[in-house]
This record gives sequence, C-alpha cells and structure tokens, in this order.
Amino acid sequence: MDVLRSENVELMFGIPGAATLPLYDELLDSGIRHILVRHEQGAAHMADGYARIKRSPGICIATSGAGATNLVTGVATAYLDSSPVIAITGQVPTNVMGSDGFQEADIFSLMMPITKHNFRVTDPSTLATDLRSAFRISMSGRFGPVHIDIPKDVLTRENGVQPPPTSVDATRPGPRSDEALVAAKMLMAAERPLIMLGGGAKWSRAGTEALAIAEKLAAPIVTTLMGKGAVPETHPLVLGLVGMHGRAAANYALDNCDVLLAVGARFSDRTVGEAGSCNMKVIHVDIDRTELGKNICPTLGIVADAKAALSAINDLIDLKIHSSMWSKSSGDMMGRCDCDIDVCEDPISPRKVIFELNRILPQDAIIVTEVGQCQMWAAHFLEIRDQRTFVTSGGLGTMGFGLPAAIGAKFAAPDRKVIDIAGDGSFMMVCQELATASKENIPVAVVLMNNTRLGMIKQHQRIFYGNRLTAQDLSGVDMVKLAEAFGAEGIRVDDYRDLVPALETALESEGPVLVDIQINREEDIFPLTLRTAAGSTVYRGSCPYNGGC
Repeated sequence: MDVLRSENVELMFGIPGAATLPLYDELLDSGIRHILVRHEQGAAHMADGYARIKRSPGICIATSGAGATNLVTGVATAYLDSSPVIAITGQVPTNVMGSDGFQEADIFSLMMPITKHNFRVTDPSTLATDLRSAFRISMSGRFGPVHIDIPKDVLTRENGVQPPPTSVDATRPGPRSDEALVAAKMLMAAERPLIMLGGGAKWSRAGTEALAIAEKLAAPIVTTLMGKGAVPETHPLVLGLVGMHGRAAANYALDNCDVLLAVGARFSDRTVGEAGSCNMKVIHVDIDRTELGKNICPTLGIVADAKAALSAINDLIDLKIHSSMWSKSSGDMMGRCDCDIDVCEDPISPRKVIFELNRILPQDAIIVTEVGQCQMWAAHFLEIRDQRTFVTSGGLGTMGFGLPAAIGAKFAAPDRKVIDIAGDGSFMMVCQELATASKENIPVAVVLMNNTRLGMIKQHQRIFYGNRLTAQDLSGVDMVKLAEAFGAEGIRVDDYRDLVPALETALESEGPVLVDIQINREEDIFPLTLRTAAGSTVYRGSCPYNGGC
C-alpha cells in the first residue's frame, strides 16, 4: 500500500477472494478507493479505460483461480492496444502451489504471452521492488500491462524491508539524427507523400507534429482504428479512417501514395490486408523494435517515440508547398465521400445516431465503443475534433470492452461526458457492470444501437456465405427492463424524432442511462474493403450512402 500510494494510485478495480483478503484488509486503511465490479473482466477493462484517459497505470485485482483467469481477456486487450494496466492476482500459499489446490491456476504461465512482464512473488522482501518495477515497465517504451501474482502466505508474512524510491523513467527515446535526415529527404522527394498515424502516435500525443509535417508537404493524413483521434478530423488534410471499413479517400491515398510515413502503426491485416499490398516506400516509426519488419519490410525503420521522431523530422523539412495535385486529388476524393448521414426515416438508421452524436456531443467528450458494427459505424462516421477522445478495442476486438472501459474513463475524467456506443451483442457480455455504475453513481451513457443481432456476423454471412444465416439472432431481451433491474435508467427509442431528446437526457443525467435505439436490422456497415497484393476489392453491396463511398 505504501508503494501504491507513492505511485499516486487513487483507486483500483476488483473483486476480493480468500487469497486476496489480507490485501483487502489493509486496503481499508490505505486511503485508496476500491471499486467493486461484478466480473473480473470488467475490472481489467475499467483499469484499461482509466489508463487510456489518465495516461498512467490502471490497477485491477482478482483472487486466485477463476478470479485470475477472468482477468485474462482484459489483460490481453490492454496488451494488444499498448495500455499500461497492472494486474494484481492472489495465489494459493506457496506450500500448496503445484498440488491442484482449491482455486489454484497457473496464472503466471497464462499471463506470460499477454503481458510486458510477469512477476510471481515468493519472498515478501522482494514485493516492494517488484511493484516498483511493474510501474516502471508498464510505462517505459511501448506501454503495456504487467502482472504480479502474490501467494496468500506472502501477503501474511512479516516484512521489514522498506519500499525503494520510485523508479519510473519518463524519458522517451528520439531518433538518430541520420535516420531523421534520411526520412526528411525521402518525404521532400516524394510526389505523393502520405502520413499514417496509429495508436502509438495517439499515446505519444504526436498530432501537432504530424500536422506540421503534413502542412509543409501538403501530405494527407490517414489514421488506423487505434490512431483515430490522434489529429482533429476537421483538418482539411485529414482523410480519416483507413482499412477494411475505412473511408474511400483514405484507402485511395494508401493505394496511390509513393512514400508512406507510418507512425506507431502495426500494419495489421485490417489496415493493409495482405502485406504484399504495400508497394510504396515506407518509413516506419515505432518505439517497439519488434514491430519493424514484422508485417512489412520498411524502406527505413526508426525506433523512437512518435512525438520525438516527428519533431526531429519536421525540423529537417524546409520545403513548403501550399497546394499540390496529390493533395487536391485526395481532397476531391474526400468530397465524393462526404456522405449524407442525416437519414430521417424509420426504422432508425445507425448513421442517423452518429449524425446526432456529432451534433450534440461536447467538444471534450470521451467516446468509448463496444466491438462489432457499432464500432465501425462510429469509427467511420463519428467526427473526433478538438479535445474529443476515441477509445476502442483494436488488436483483440474484445466484445464487452465498451461499458466497463467507459466506467473507467469516467473515473479518470469525472468532469467530461462519457458515452459507450454499443451494440446489443457486445453490451450483453458485460451488462452486469451497469450495477457497478449505479452503485458508484457513475453517469455514463450507453447509446445502444439495437438490431437484435450479431450484426457483423450476419453481414459476413450475407456477403460471403450466400446469406446462409445462423447463430446471429439475439432477440427477446427487453433492454429497458434490464437497465432498470441494474438500477440504471432505460429509454427506448423507436422513432428517429425521439432520438435527440433521449440522447440529451442521457448526457445530462447524474447516473447511468441506457438509450435503447431500435435501429434498422438490415443495414450493414459499408464500405467493406479487402486489400491484397493484386489490388483492392470493395464489397459495397447496395451501398445506401450518398456519394457511393
């Protein structure tokens, strides 16, 4: 507790068990607030959402056995999205370990591939040092989760060792000067330069530096799903989301650029498809050396913090172009993809939901999403401007992420509006955390786009499996009653004319509110682009969007 307080830990999320009761007993007098969740997966996602807004470690705690294994999904989510979560688990006493004792699981081995580092503390004299190391490791280099497994007898034995001083290193590595110079020369020589920002650019808050380079070169900017919000999407050079459900203009720019400056992006299959589709020269900037050459072989790889690298490159670019045919063609493409999403019809279009959220959300709102069609509608059409923040599960695509992450985000930023854009399938995996929000009086708004289906599964079955539908019908749940059963307010919306009043009520409420919006069950998220080495294929179906994006 001394270590946690000295690391400025204000709260943690968890559920107690026999193996962690000694820790919970000390927690009573620690001054650290504990949030009792309803499922350990929710604790991990809350810690993750908290960390993404605070930009400092979020703490979750679970007991041994099933309690610890329930954290695994949330820790894996944080790992793939580079979020600094510290997971503390209880363990059976050391003399019982390995005997299949009650509530024993080898959580050390389970956590090994999904954490930056893993500790099993068997000597109380090392506990403080291990805790210090966990904070340092989670926040150094590429952020990520760290796990600490503590047997019950270690928690109950006397220990006179004083905690060491804090050891978190806040310095971020910059690029070598020769690498920055080569990158600058490649960009200045390019006829069709493009900047792609991933999650690393957002974690590093490198948006200002990226825009400075873009404006000098008249180079468009595209973002991956995790990079959405790294730069304001109202800027004329920002083309928006790239990839499978990205905007046509962004995918056009990625297909036709000759030099790509990729910053903090992993070149995932959902962004670039097959690795062989990247035929341009690539400057890849990433703080994690293992990402360079993992999915594509860059022309130039730079191991550095995104903000430091872009700042160094920008200082070496003296070219100033006020316009170019390249930026004009990208801008024209953007204009053709300026879809009319103010769809005034029933059943309610999910595009209408996003249109109204774009209008009424405050400029500093925090938008968290579930996973599925709801996530892609938000990523494609939602406009992140000013201080708005976009939080989603990218690498693992974790259904159930949104609600608990939104609760964690609200704890991190109590003065900002927080909403969870949800689909019914993802939401129902963690709906019990509405009880946590109600108990703690946390005003999060769940904007539920309810099509009573696993919408993305249905869409793929329709397009790729000859419309042979199976295992996608989720009908039969009264979401308003469900919300009320957990102590939250529920509002059902069947008519698009009632949408704005319901959303405004949810945003102004002093407690959790679920807005159950009955959306068009047949509407799919388009475009759906698959990029291969042979070129891009766009499955539009009967694309309803103005401009045929």
